[in-house]
Amino acid sequence: MNRRRRTALLAVGALTAGLLLTAPQPASAANLIKNAGFETAGTGGMPYCWEKSGWGDNDFTFTTTSDAHSGSKAMKVELTRRTEGDRKALITESAECAPVVSVGKQYDLNLWYKSTTPDAAVTLFRHDATAGWQYWTDLKTLQIAGSWTEASVRTPEVPTGTDRITWGVSVYGTGSATTDDYTMEQVADPVPAPQCTGTAEQCANGRWDVLPTQNPVRSMHSVVLNNGKVLLIAGSGNSEEQFNAGTFTSAVYDPVNGTYKVIPTPKDMFCSGHVQLQDGRVLVMSGNKAYPVAGGHGYEGFKDSYVFDPVTEKYSKTNDMNDGHWYPSATILGNGDVISFGGLREDSTGSVTAELWSDAEQKWLELWKVNQTWSYWGLYPSMILMQDGRLFYSGSHVFGNNIPGTGSAIYDYDTNTVTQVPGLRNKDERDQSASVLLPPAQDQKVLTIGGGNIDSNPDANGLTDVIDLKQASPAYTAGPPLPQGTVDLGNGKQAETGDQGKMYVSAVLLPDGKVLETGGALHNRADPVYESSLYDPDTGTFDPVAADPEARGYHSSAFLLPDGRVMTTGDNPGNGTWNHNVSIYTPPYLLKGPRPSITSVIDTEWTYGDTQRITVDRPIAKAELIRPAAVTHSSDPNQRFVDLPLSVDGNNVDLNVTSNPDLAPPGWYMLFAVDAGGVPSVAKWVHLQGPSALSATDATAHVHSFADSLEGKVTEPGKKRTSQKVPVTVSGCDRHYGSINVCVPTDFPPSVKATTKARCDWLKKNDYGRLKVNGKDDPLRLDRDGDGVACGKADLRKR
Repeated sequence: MNRRRRTALLAVGALTAGLLLTAPQPASAANLIKNAGFETAGTGGMPYCWEKSGWGDNDFTFTTTSDAHSGSKAMKVELTRRTEGDRKALITESAECAPVVSVGKQYDLNLWYKSTTPDAAVTLFRHDATAGWQYWTDLKTLQIAGSWTEASVRTPEVPTGTDRITWGVSVYGTGSATTDDYTMEQVADPVPAPQCTGTAEQCANGRWDVLPTQNPVRSMHSVVLNNGKVLLIAGSGNSEEQFNAGTFTSAVYDPVNGTYKVIPTPKDMFCSGHVQLQDGRVLVMSGNKAYPVAGGHGYEGFKDSYVFDPVTEKYSKTNDMNDGHWYPSATILGNGDVISFGGLREDSTGSVTAELWSDAEQKWLELWKVNQTWSYWGLYPSMILMQDGRLFYSGSHVFGNNIPGTGSAIYDYDTNTVTQVPGLRNKDERDQSASVLLPPAQDQKVLTIGGGNIDSNPDANGLTDVIDLKQASPAYTAGPPLPQGTVDLGNGKQAETGDQGKMYVSAVLLPDGKVLETGGALHNRADPVYESSLYDPDTGTFDPVAADPEARGYHSSAFLLPDGRVMTTGDNPGNGTWNHNVSIYTPPYLLKGPRPSITSVIDTEWTYGDTQRITVDRPIAKAELIRPAAVTHSSDPNQRFVDLPLSVDGNNVDLNVTSNPDLAPPGWYMLFAVDAGGVPSVAKWVHLQGPSALSATDATAHVHSFADSLEGKVTEPGKKRTSQKVPVTVSGCDRHYGSINVCVPTDFPPSVKATTKARCDWLKKNDYGRLKVNGKDDPLRLDRDGDGVACGKADLRKR
């Protein structure tokens, strides 16, 4: 596990669609910087319109030197000793000196520099009309240069409320940076949008296609591999018959030719955890040891763990975990390790054991080597890696109520403390909600969408909440409500009403910087909702688009393919059936004419802080890395979109890679280039490596403290314990009726009266078929005549 580093964001914020990136404007364009070459003297030993800035424990000097790129003066900032912090010469934060900017515009920044340290970066601050001056972002890492070298980069769009910015070069390691001849020019307005190639409806809302070939396995886990194929894991597929027969399956889907290859699967990986390791292999942890028994034990999780190799398409066993974990979390860390929480043990109780996979040792570490809080985080708790190495539990989880307290928290592994985070609404109705780190990851904002509760089974909600983890004391704030769609209550589709929303919702990051939310259901494994929309992080709004024609509730998945389309699969309603149909969504951006193309990637092996060159066939507006999906049960905490600031020379584009491995954990990423109309290229695969950056004692950026004034309740490690008791009805199913594949609700939807006839009518309407009563108990009063069969004619005659 990383030692605690509150690292700065060494990359730009979102560059949204609609701005054409061309070569920098000619020198005749207006330079917005006063005294750009330091030639005019000012006060306090600094040139006019420039000021000393920085913080922390370090020894430093600011010198106006004659070693200039042009003219007679340049600025040299040097650190001779550093424990923490940085020093930088910035444009003075004043109305007289700080350049005026326009909201929504972008600006090309350029300077000449020499540097004796690799620890230097272009740093921006912005003036908010309400909040005053505040750190904005770091755009570009400057490489060591013994002679004058030009550096250029484009800002993100200026945020709402910003009227001025200031910027300069931060030095955050021992050594010096000498700079001269700054320029700042507004980017020209975009060219008109291209003509759409589809129908008017498709151009506005995209298109869904149901593929002719069905998914051959009952897959509830979807992992996009670094060769562009998709691993679909079923295990027993929530089928007791397949479990008893030892029939465990996976399949590899090839989106290029539309084919499936069924893969031998060594164990029941039904409801396991999974994540891509930095070398591209897939770590699969735990799974289903046993199905529940009516009147006996519940689901059981085993300790086994496996690695799937995309090259050989085979599983191989790792060492065992310390505990069983049916429904565990899986989060990759900035050093390539994987941390896991929650799930059910081999005895059906809740696991309070945190597990840590060591990338260096290629094994699960012994229990005594892993920090423990002895907390029960529930099932599939959504644990999102923050830019400083801490973990944000978003409040999204599976089955029933949330954890005690506010239902959301920040976990600091190094101090082994949990701090509650406020603001998540209806925290006990976030069962199978979706949470995503919004584009770009540099902004550190998380969106949580929808949810329900299988215990009480209310109508699922349409709530969304957003949190900014860069705030000193972050708290969720209310987002816009989900758009409502249609719901099938068994009598055909009808419009949602009141506050109805959906659980089992999927959320997918798209290369244009928006989020597709799709699928879902109104109740526990029943009543599918047909609705999809695009969330725009820049405007904080949802735009309804075409809906998937297939039901996508429990055990469904949605994920981004390398060609920019979205694939959805699965649905497992309470009657035990499975939807093998696969849908493909073509977003509107793929119906806007020709796509840009990445014609070459000079190097596919990337390291932190690098500048990497690509060539494109026409101008692009932005580029980003998107981590491939590893999704199940609405949960993919590793999904992230990392912006790559650009420097452009014709068709050659230099991409500035973040220095922060906590922002972009090591591994394989899809690299997209996006044009001014928001149209993405087909992705190229690049490998972002960590060890060389992580081996240094101070490899990451200078420190900007975010989320460091937490005001919530702080919990330190509790007393060591074995587990937490969990009811056998944890999955919301009453096992007294039917086969294990069938989920008779422990609590029916609110519209169903608590009578035998009403419940039996609902079960018949939802195609449950003949239901055997398991044992002598009849808690739902479905077998009134006691003949061992629920909902028979005689049962309906009795009151």
